[in-house]
Amino acid sequence: MNHRPLTGLLLFLLLGGALPARAADAGLADTERRLEQRIDRLQEELDALRVELRALKGDASAVVAAAPPKPAAPPVPPAPQDAAPLAGASADLSLWGYGEAYYMRPTRIGASTEFDLARAVFGIGYRFDDRTVFNSEFEVEHAVSSAGDRGEVEVEQFFIDHQLADWAGVKAGLFLMPFGLLNEHHEPTNFYGVQRNFVETLIIPSTWREGGVALHGATTSGWRWDAGLTTGLNLQGWEANPEDPLYRTAYELGGGDAAPFQAMHQELQFARAQNLSQYLSLGYTGVPGLLAGAAVFTGKTALPAQPPGLPDVRATLWEAHARWTRGAADLSAVYARGTLSNTAAYNLANPGSSNPLPAAFLGYYLQGAYTVWQNDRYRLAPFVRVERYDLGASYDGIAPGFATVPVGLAADGKPWPQPRDRVWTAGANFYLNPHVVLKADYQHFSENPDLTRVDLGLGLSF
Repeated sequence: MNHRPLTGLLLFLLLGGALPARAADAGLADTERRLEQRIDRLQEELDALRVELRALKGDASAVVAAAPPKPAAPPVPPAPQDAAPLAGASADLSLWGYGEAYYMRPTRIGASTEFDLARAVFGIGYRFDDRTVFNSEFEVEHAVSSAGDRGEVEVEQFFIDHQLADWAGVKAGLFLMPFGLLNEHHEPTNFYGVQRNFVETLIIPSTWREGGVALHGATTSGWRWDAGLTTGLNLQGWEANPEDPLYRTAYELGGGDAAPFQAMHQELQFARAQNLSQYLSLGYTGVPGLLAGAAVFTGKTALPAQPPGLPDVRATLWEAHARWTRGAADLSAVYARGTLSNTAAYNLANPGSSNPLPAAFLGYYLQGAYTVWQNDRYRLAPFVRVERYDLGASYDGIAPGFATVPVGLAADGKPWPQPRDRVWTAGANFYLNPHVVLKADYQHFSENPDLTRVDLGLGLSF
């Protein structure tokens, strides 16, 4: 910057202050003339400075105008959970995941208390273009997976989704079935209670996925639809004569093979696919705070080699669900019912079975939660739930004199658990933030009191 105007002004002040108060008239006139000359020079310098400043501003504007705009980042591919682009990687690549750990203490059988890292799930997605994305999830259960451990490594999802139009898309591969409130949204931050409810674990298996192809879409009025052809059930997965109870604790009940769809869905592991199944799911969110829907699945099951000559068995499952949230209140309900046709032939071929194949099974629950305290970071939401499950609502082909429920004595001399119960659950979710939750609950089993338990849990999603 040019400092000449400031220098001239300083000289003016110095010279002005040095004039003698009693100068002669001639001297005063000479001094006034010199001051006028200096003022004229100062004005010229100020004018020059204004020109320089305008030039500098023009140069800066030109530089900014010439700079290329910063390119916009490509959109992140959609994912089943909140996904985030990987640092240093392509913006088309995304990562998400969730996990949960349980501490479980049966109130009557303290020796069965367990602490388990139930699952750790990691998802990878990639956007190939503005219409085609890939999504996948990989799960490790129970911390360790090996030939001598109870843990498993599973591919939970692996599919391509292509947008055909604004209102419709097509997906193909291994994907979650759109049933109930939890199967597609089963991250621990999305549900109340330490573990998933029994209706959406036993009647609707969790997490239920099939291989196939499907069309799906949504309307601007709030309707959502999903329909497809997929693999179905394999009757060979049903264990008609187990030597020991299929479960001794509530945790084993929820994670085992006690229910038909739970035991027989194939998870796309060399899935027998001579008979494809069909499904249709409808949902509605057109009213603020309301989520409602229903779904149906049906198809012939793959038959075991033994016993030979079995007639076709058709597996059908339907459900209806609703959730209403308003302010701090959160209410939800699910009803699900399944049937298997021609089970009489299977049961007659296995007379005296300790675990006969049911012709029908069902379950339902009602749940209410309320946020009693919340600030910018934390949230506390107690809840209560009552649910009923019946894994043997009806049987066909049971020979006279034989029981229609699993029978036998466990190693401790107690009878096997009954395949039906009413379960009362009370507890609370405490959110450290929307992605991390601490949980505690108490579950009372009315007909199988040995399953009653207290649970603590940690869940996270990202």
